[in-house]
Amino acid sequence: MNNFDVIVIGAGSVGVPTAMSLAENKIKTLVIDINSSPGQDNNKKAIGGVRATHSDFGKISVSQRSIEIFSTWKEKFGDDIGWISNGYSYPAYNEEDEKKLKDLMKIQKSFNLDIKWLSKEEYLELVPGINSKGLRGSTYSQYDGSCSPLLAINAFYFKSLEYGAQYKFEERVIDIAKANDKFLVTTNKGKYYSKQIINAAGGYAKEIGEMVGCKLPVNPDNHEAAISEPMKRFFGPMVVDMRPGKDSKNYYFYQNSEGQVVFCITPDPSIEGIDSDSTSGFFPSVAKRMVELYPKLAAIKIRRSWRGQYPMTPDGFPIVGRFKAIPNYINAVGMSGQGFMLGPGLGELLTRIVMNTETENDLRTLKSFDLYRDFSGMEAFK
Repeated sequence: MNNFDVIVIGAGSVGVPTAMSLAENKIKTLVIDINSSPGQDNNKKAIGGVRATHSDFGKISVSQRSIEIFSTWKEKFGDDIGWISNGYSYPAYNEEDEKKLKDLMKIQKSFNLDIKWLSKEEYLELVPGINSKGLRGSTYSQYDGSCSPLLAINAFYFKSLEYGAQYKFEERVIDIAKANDKFLVTTNKGKYYSKQIINAAGGYAKEIGEMVGCKLPVNPDNHEAAISEPMKRFFGPMVVDMRPGKDSKNYYFYQNSEGQVVFCITPDPSIEGIDSDSTSGFFPSVAKRMVELYPKLAAIKIRRSWRGQYPMTPDGFPIVGRFKAIPNYINAVGMSGQGFMLGPGLGELLTRIVMNTETENDLRTLKSFDLYRDFSGMEAFK
């Protein structure tokens, strides 16, 4: 009963859709998580944005597949996960940012990303009332979107159970050892054997890696977000203001399927650790920036705020693939705040890794996500 083909460590944004894909392919799968139910770490703290608007083939390709899964879920399976194709936009307020965005668009289009440049007038129609002073235009990727992280992970979880995946909640992995041709995974409550292991432990990925001698450059840092009361829809896409400000690298906001405005800020300098307590500095920092950019937001009523972690790698790209020293140990870590949007597409990629059926596009993607890469670069407009 305790023998499995694959053990996935972590029932979060990556672990659950991976279990769903593995089980759908008749792979006997166990997921172990320290929490009492799926998605109780940073999945429930995600703001729900899903974009393929990246600067790298691997992230674009994986995210495009995720968008296909999210956007067709209700039609295929009947569950409403709150999906809307509201798009993403990056407005430019200076010549330098306009050039950077347009140069990046050339790369993005070469990777088959559907993205275009909107003039100032076109963008003002899309986001009525946004500050027009200095506005030069914006990129717009109309097929990006958003959905509820809570509804989505529960839909994936119950579908994975239907396919045959098993879960052990409220269990902490305390040791991983080799037992002949298998792994022996010991938790505080039991022992489990598997042929392969996938580390999808999010902010705890480094500790799991150390159990098999795999050093992972993954360190969580903190981001805060908040959500308003529902209101009639008054703008379309996610708005990403990439300009740095006092105490922040950038910030972004959108209106979800229920009409709530959700917003998040990227602190500068970064705040490392796993402290989930909200801070007194968040609202003063983000409110001023948001109202200056979009005065209509001054009237919204905030329902709640929260703090979550981005398990960061040095360059902002995930670490996905086999560990050379122990090939049957597979990493799916360092999502750098994008685990929710990458998760469904990564789940299918990880299944192909387990089955040794990777495509040419998979191999190209895995080069970007390689543990053994040079981490000196950084994704554009992270």
